[in-house]
Amino acid sequence: MENQRVLVTGGAGFIGSNLANALSSDNDVIVVDDEYLGTPENLSADVEYVKASVLEDDLPTDVDVVYHLAALSSYAMHEEDPCQGARVNIEGFVNVVEQARQDGCDTVVYASTSSIYGSRTEPSPEAMDVTVNTGYEASKLARERYAEYFSNHYGMTMAGMRFFSVYQGYGGAEEHKGEYANVIAQFADDIANGESPVIYGDGTQTRDFTHVSDIVHGLELAGEHKLDGIYNLGTGEAYDFNTVVELLNQELGTEVEPEYVENPIPDSVYVHDTCADSTKIREETGWEPAVMFKEGIREVCAVYIPDV
Repeated sequence: MENQRVLVTGGAGFIGSNLANALSSDNDVIVVDDEYLGTPENLSADVEYVKASVLEDDLPTDVDVVYHLAALSSYAMHEEDPCQGARVNIEGFVNVVEQARQDGCDTVVYASTSSIYGSRTEPSPEAMDVTVNTGYEASKLARERYAEYFSNHYGMTMAGMRFFSVYQGYGGAEEHKGEYANVIAQFADDIANGESPVIYGDGTQTRDFTHVSDIVHGLELAGEHKLDGIYNLGTGEAYDFNTVVELLNQELGTEVEPEYVENPIPDSVYVHDTCADSTKIREETGWEPAVMFKEGIREVCAVYIPDV
């Protein structure tokens, strides 16, 4: 994507800042963020920053492409205040898209979630039936339905990206997320500091861990190709938490054992396994994940290993 005016909501957060910084080399990029989970320190100097909520009026939506990543992005956040979760994730989405539509923008790429597939060890295709067990999942599915409305009624291109477990590590823009950071980032930091990473259950749960740079590339392609519909962004390979700890120990040269605790999240809502079927976006854009899992582990750990 080149020579476009782009808005990234939630753009001071983890994924958003990586996207905004990547796009800013060839485009005019504006970020809107309320700093609930983001910090402008994540952004490069050539990104225009606006501190604002996606619920506000007069947002800078006079752009060519909107990337809507702003969200309350966890199960816990929604359980604390389901009404606020719905306001931010659903009303905020509609507010941004409607303002963009009125300003003449017809291309929107937005964050959905792979959690609505539930627990599956087999790759999950976009066409399979989905279910909602949490307020977070309900808010993301509602986004998809409103996106369908904007696409069918107004002819906008609305690409919903179902992210799988996105990571980068504390050497990137993930550290500020703290307890909401990906388990790879949290486990690496614990092990590097001689602390036992805490694993819910027995560590056999699996995730399709996808490096943030591959997510950013998929988002760029979705905007460039003006995709419309739902797309998975994930590698198609899954690893369990015990393996994550083992590989982190190998890379860091440590032997820190994990601590296993009872899962505080009810079994009825806990997603035990995820794996993406990314055939659709691969066929339509040529997207391929470039960072393989062990390479990603090395990148996460590099910040803790002194230069020789």
